[in-house]
Amino acid sequence: MPIDYERDLNPEQYRVVTAEGGPMLVIAGAGSGKTRTLTYRVARLIDKGTPPERILLATFTNKAAREMLGRVELLSGVDVRRLWGGTFHHIANRVLRRQGYRLGYGRNYSIMDTDDTKSLLNACIADAGIDTKAGRFPKGNVLGEIIGYSVNTVTPLEDVVGLKYPHFNHLLEDIVDIARSYRERKKSLNMMDFDDMLANWLELLRNEPEALREYAEHFLHILVDEYQDTNSLQAAILDLLGSRHRNLMVVGDDHQSIYSFRGANFENILRFPDRYPDAKVFKLETNYRSTPQILDLANRSIVRNHDQFQKELRAVRKGGFKPVYVPVRNVTLQAAFVARRIMDLIMEGIPIKEIAVLYRAHYHSMELQMELTRRGIPFEIRSGIRFFEMAHVKDITSYLRVLVNPLDEAAWKRVLGLYEKVGKVTADRVWKALAAEKDPLAAIRDAAWVKRVGKAAAPGLVRLGETLALLCDKIAEQAPSDLIHLLLNRGYREDLQERYTDSFSREEDLIQLANFSSRFANLTDFLAELSLLTNTTENEDSGAAEAKDQVILSSIHQAKGLEWAVVFIIWCAEGMIPLARALNEAGGEEEERRLFYVATTRAKDQLYLCHPLIDYSRGMGMVPLRPSRFIEELEEDAFHPTELPYEQWIIDED
Repeated sequence: MPIDYERDLNPEQYRVVTAEGGPMLVIAGAGSGKTRTLTYRVARLIDKGTPPERILLATFTNKAAREMLGRVELLSGVDVRRLWGGTFHHIANRVLRRQGYRLGYGRNYSIMDTDDTKSLLNACIADAGIDTKAGRFPKGNVLGEIIGYSVNTVTPLEDVVGLKYPHFNHLLEDIVDIARSYRERKKSLNMMDFDDMLANWLELLRNEPEALREYAEHFLHILVDEYQDTNSLQAAILDLLGSRHRNLMVVGDDHQSIYSFRGANFENILRFPDRYPDAKVFKLETNYRSTPQILDLANRSIVRNHDQFQKELRAVRKGGFKPVYVPVRNVTLQAAFVARRIMDLIMEGIPIKEIAVLYRAHYHSMELQMELTRRGIPFEIRSGIRFFEMAHVKDITSYLRVLVNPLDEAAWKRVLGLYEKVGKVTADRVWKALAAEKDPLAAIRDAAWVKRVGKAAAPGLVRLGETLALLCDKIAEQAPSDLIHLLLNRGYREDLQERYTDSFSREEDLIQLANFSSRFANLTDFLAELSLLTNTTENEDSGAAEAKDQVILSSIHQAKGLEWAVVFIIWCAEGMIPLARALNEAGGEEEERRLFYVATTRAKDQLYLCHPLIDYSRGMGMVPLRPSRFIEELEEDAFHPTELPYEQWIIDED
């Protein structure tokens, strides 16, 4: 049936969905139906005759992409696989698989994850003969962050070290040399790390006129979600892709720009009207999430920021309670208050999974974790190892990566290390011998070659060669899921039993991995998607977690995009939020104020602002704490103050 846009959308959303083409900036406030607006806009474009394959919808998380594309399919009835939809990195991979040859890459390039980057950088450091202990040289993971920030912000490496890592200034020459070696080595091994995917996409569009012409002509409409989180690379890519038809619609909320530490450039959304003087600017200010009282506090909390688009969230809901301000004597009583109030809320019928406690830094939750444990209140901390980063999953996928790209150094070294008498030194030596061979897979399957390269490790390496021979024989006829089961049956099941006490659970993980892989037509597509999932943002990982009957403990950064009936913000004290060290950064205070705003707008029904009045500092004893400046900036009628005697009530009740 035809879509009734006027019925399904509010007037603000309807104006965006039905607008004519050209550059558009949509300032979408928290809880204002941003996803609905984007999906209806795509459906409208299709209704009006735009071929789906000529629409690009860029998101920041796989979860957001699935949700939006699923809604578009329900609305329009169109097979959404025809759209160019997904994360920036997913779309970059799609482009570079076709066009990467222009930059000197083979179609079968490997996508490196964080561990691969660390491993390869450590190899570069070792080969350069740098004494890492003498000069406290940064390890591979730290160096990877430095290089990644440089790439994503389009900032010279020298400036990044000077501004963000000044303690490495005396090592700058070596750092630059290692970065150069790392870049050259990736290219020679037909590998890209996650940052390369965006950098290479941009290089392709800037330096290959035919590629730019093809894609700029192809995309009639480009729609971008969470534009306030884009970095300089992403903004430049979008400008180039939209340069032909100029139908670029970016949606975001400047008030929720909180990821500068990852390289997000706040200027992208703030200066969009300057870059596109003819851009139409829309505002979505109708909030469907929170009570009027919570929105009143949130609106007041952000007004002191100078760099912003002025807007005021308006509540659809009626009634509600004022947010509650709860200063308590110390951190122990803060934890006691939160835990006791959670117990009361559960008794009142609030589902436990609808309660969240937010904080600026992870260590702020320590006392609360202990208190919740003591009281037997189940909780989930939104952190930890992702499924695709677990050791046994990476072991199995490394075998598969070697099959697709026999020059994948990181995968080879991980696989080699699984066999007896193959330590890091032996693995490095065997890898270098393999890399010198025309066909590494053929070499490892030759028992005579193996014995020449690694005499002591030969038995294990021969077993590896036999396994890879079997995989190579089966790769053409069997799906990725069959290859995973083959590896389990070729000895990895026994390896799990020897190495882990929870071997059965880990085997079930691998069976689920095999089930996941069955949706892919071939091994290359499966591994590409796996790498993209492994590199998902911290925010997505928290949002994708299954809803359980547990209180959620989360940093504010991880809570963005989520909502709960009841939210406690703890440690609302000066120096904690805003975090003292963040105030030393350019624009730090305004970003910290946006963080506070994001935290308050996660609450639907009840909001509590808590902090201790004193803290213990080593060497200074008991230190008095002021309320956060973000609380002091609010007029007293913005919240309901809880008097300190309430603490005594907690103690008496306990």
